[in-house]
Amino acid sequence: MALRLLLHLTFLGLGTTQPLAQQQGFSAQGDLDLHPSDWPSSSNLNSPQEVPDLIQIPNNGSKPLVVDVQVFVSNVFNVDILRYTVSSTLLLRLSWLNTRLALNSTGHQRNPVMLPWDVLWMPRLTVREALWVNWQDKSPQARVDRDGHIEFYLALTTETNCDFELFHFPRDQSDCHLTFFAFSNTVTELEFQVHAVNEIVSVKREFVVQDLKTQIPPQHLVPCFQVTLRLQNTALKAILTLLVPGEALLLADLCGGLLPLHTERIAYKVTLLLSYLVFHSSLIQALPSSSSCNPLLVYYFTVLLLLLFVSTTETVLLTGLLARGNLRADDSPSPALNGEQHDRGKPGPNPEEAPGAGKGSRRSWAEAADRIFFQVYVVGVACSQFIFIALWMWATCKSDPAPGAASPHGGQPRL
Repeated sequence: MALRLLLHLTFLGLGTTQPLAQQQGFSAQGDLDLHPSDWPSSSNLNSPQEVPDLIQIPNNGSKPLVVDVQVFVSNVFNVDILRYTVSSTLLLRLSWLNTRLALNSTGHQRNPVMLPWDVLWMPRLTVREALWVNWQDKSPQARVDRDGHIEFYLALTTETNCDFELFHFPRDQSDCHLTFFAFSNTVTELEFQVHAVNEIVSVKREFVVQDLKTQIPPQHLVPCFQVTLRLQNTALKAILTLLVPGEALLLADLCGGLLPLHTERIAYKVTLLLSYLVFHSSLIQALPSSSSCNPLLVYYFTVLLLLLFVSTTETVLLTGLLARGNLRADDSPSPALNGEQHDRGKPGPNPEEAPGAGKGSRRSWAEAADRIFFQVYVVGVACSQFIFIALWMWATCKSDPAPGAASPHGGQPRL
């Protein structure tokens, strides 16, 4: 009887150690009638000195114990590019061989045995990138076959750091890593063989998982394995909230250049500039920042701000010069015309015609300069758009290596 056997092992003084990882329970397949004669060596149960220490890692001779790990990724949610974090839900299936738990071939019991985690050796896993981990099952059990094969399930939800590559935001693609370490063992004692399975069925998200892979990181002092999630931004939200308003303001500025030089045009340009300043301030807060590769949109929207500023400045300068020239012409009538009219004694021309001629020449000069600037401005705006598209398509930015990458295992940084 399984309960009698477990109580017997407890009274023999087998210590229990709380593992760091708790797993999703695997349901038992009915009640088991397991006799003590079915255990590998029933005589050892009566001798405390010869009782197998099931809490210690199974001995595999001169080779490390091989633990097969299958990683099932069922959900990726709450991708926060401002905090550089991503939350995910995973299920780990761990299996290994412990010959100490192999039953005698003479036993009549063929069903697998469900044993609590506190009487067996279990890999203690720690996620290096995790901010927090929630191991979902608080009373896990391991499934033990007659030949000593053990299956152990771990279900967890975790929030981890992720180094997003945001240079091409909002069409960015980043690799997020989850590295699992077994700090209680060494590489000579334990070895992982890992496989990944993508079980994500929902794609109605801002970020979708494009690829999932696993690997064993080289040059580590403790056993570990790494799960890599490749996340792709769908970009629809960012395009509607960022690119469309920016392009609309730029198009409105180009249309404003068709208005005649007047105070209404200045009011129109200043209103656009102030509107874009408010948009730009909120935009910078919404975009993520990076120590090496900032999003290309940061530079793009800064260029748009400079273009709007130059256009508004040109309008203010030409309108101000034109108004100042008209004011001087009105305040100082031509003395030559007044003397000629006095000598001849004839009524001169309409006094408003002479200043009007000067106004016409100044207005034609200002309109010609404004027309030339508008043509140059349209060409500059078009060139800026083509340059941005070219950078978006072909430019790349390689992030600076992390400080720890140059000094593995706490060594001195390389110069």
